[in-house]
Amino acid sequence: MLASGGGSNLQAILDHLDRLGDRRGGDVVLVVSDRPGVGALARAAARGIPAAVHRSERHPERGGPPLDALLDPAQIDLVVLAGYLKLVPPAVVARHRGRLLNVHPALLPAFGGPGMYGAHVHAAVLAAGVAVSGPTVHFVDEQFDRGPIIAQWPVPVLPTDDVGSLARRVLAAEHALFPLAVDAVAHGRVCLDRDGRVVRPALLGDRACFSLHADPLDAPDVLAIGAGRLLGP
Repeated sequence: MLASGGGSNLQAILDHLDRLGDRRGGDVVLVVSDRPGVGALARAAARGIPAAVHRSERHPERGGPPLDALLDPAQIDLVVLAGYLKLVPPAVVARHRGRLLNVHPALLPAFGGPGMYGAHVHAAVLAAGVAVSGPTVHFVDEQFDRGPIIAQWPVPVLPTDDVGSLARRVLAAEHALFPLAVDAVAHGRVCLDRDGRVVRPALLGDRACFSLHADPLDAPDVLAIGAGRLLGP
């Protein structure tokens, strides 16, 4: 898990995996931040999860190893950006393609890109006068917020909304949607094929996808979006 702030999405994922118990698709084994002292690192420490701060080109004075030097020794299968605000280095994207997820607080491809995070996104949504916003979970590529979309959850924009009220409702939807999507990818129920398309392995041969599981055909197809709900058993 990569995080730059308080770690509320990290906590939502940890809580969801706890509820699943032995049915979970994986475990959080490392939390990495680009900023020392953030809440996400404290949440990891409280759970006994290894945590670290990585060095970035923009802030080399913060010390620590580069991101790939933390991920590779830990034999990470899936990298999840939970409120992580930096562009992932191209080498890390290439090494983990199809196994790198992000959540964005708007319905991509609208209101995404460099500088579009947190309150900036919700302010842009309100300024545009759109009727619907909501989180998007997507695979990560070399550009901000441009990777293939896995799932979205529409959240109405109310006439009385300000940045704070809209942000709270979208975040609540993030906390519901993101853990489900992360577990589905970890199980191999949703994946990225070699042409960069989001697919469900139950519909394809196992060679069509990058999967975390040796036999993705055994995994049911559970991730589907409709009417603001994530549908499945």
